Amino acid sequence: MTKKLTTRRQFIERGAKLGIAIPLIGSGLLGCNFNEEKKEEATESSSKKLSILILGGTSFLGPHQIAYALGRGHSVSTFTRGKTLPTIHQELFKNVTQLVGDRNNDLSALEKGTWDVVIDNSGQNVEWTKNSAELLKDRTDLYLYTSSTGVYYPYLTEDIKEGTKLLLEEPQELEDEEMRIEYWYGVMKANSELAAKKAYGEDRTIIVRPTYMFGPADKTNRFIHWPLRLSEGGEVLVPGKPQDPVQYIDVRDVAEFMIRLIEEKHTDTFNAVGPKTAQNMYDFVEEVSKAFDVEHTFIKLDDYEFLKANKVPYLVPWIMPEGNNYGSARANIDKALAAGLTYRDLPTSIRETYNWWHSDGVTDEMRQKFEGNTGNVFNREKEIIAAWKKNNS
Repeated sequence: MTKKLTTRRQFIERGAKLGIAIPLIGSGLLGCNFNEEKKEEATESSSKKLSILILGGTSFLGPHQIAYALGRGHSVSTFTRGKTLPTIHQELFKNVTQLVGDRNNDLSALEKGTWDVVIDNSGQNVEWTKNSAELLKDRTDLYLYTSSTGVYYPYLTEDIKEGTKLLLEEPQELEDEEMRIEYWYGVMKANSELAAKKAYGEDRTIIVRPTYMFGPADKTNRFIHWPLRLSEGGEVLVPGKPQDPVQYIDVRDVAEFMIRLIEEKHTDTFNAVGPKTAQNMYDFVEEVSKAFDVEHTFIKLDDYEFLKANKVPYLVPWIMPEGNNYGSARANIDKALAAGLTYRDLPTSIRETYNWWHSDGVTDEMRQKFEGNTGNVFNREKEIIAAWKKNNS
């Protein structure tokens, strides 16, 4: 495997700063209000109240899982380092058993106790997954590993299904840093999936591979461009060609899908990807714009070379679909749909994300980090559009 030049944590932080095509990297936690209208009543499949252990749980995905699980009558324990205080659904954590340790060197808090299911959200190292799965396999029934569509990198084909052969070893001597991070992440996630299956067996393991998640409490700042920009109206830069596909999903749709899978003991591997029907970039922007009652003029930049020259190789959920990223937005969702994956209304999700961004849950420092960044597309848009018009006059 490629020799690591940085620590695992530094590698992840660098990937988050680059904003590259790694759906889960850099996921964080900030505050927002839970959408009570989406809370579902327990169905027959969830009539058995489960004891759920979440490895992690105070990050982007975890609090939404906790809110949904508690709302359906389950009990939840979390295992964290105890260094990150949840700032979303804080009122619910008084009902959560909070175990403290470190997946790197201290699993003692997990040496006793039994649970119905483990949800591994913090599996950012193969050894972590291997060690926790081996420790818990005789005291839990199921293991759900939160993976990523990043396991399919490089994305060279279309209609990428769960049975696609995965890359399990990083190529040697990769010079491009973004590519090194993507290979590392995909290989790490793929081998972690295997570690979970080896400990629990295929019949007791659930693998969920989300694509780009967005929604309240996401601090990666990769998706917030669209709620903020479209709320302003006016001329809006839209990158890509008419046929360029996009895929994304509201974090709450992933969280709720996961809880229902464990309720039903639906052991399998699933691409947790949206939207429900294929969508191109132009259709995405048209749909998102419905979230705001303002006028928009879409300036469609369909020249890849121009976009590269102006440092717009991606604007999530759009990733330039060529080379290793050709199929990054071409994951097949048939299995997940058949298993009950559902989707929120996109404009509603966008409005709720916009409202969260302007809530007390987001600090002024975080807002400034994005809105004050002179190098991002959000702040360079006017000059890019001006250059486009000049080139096409």
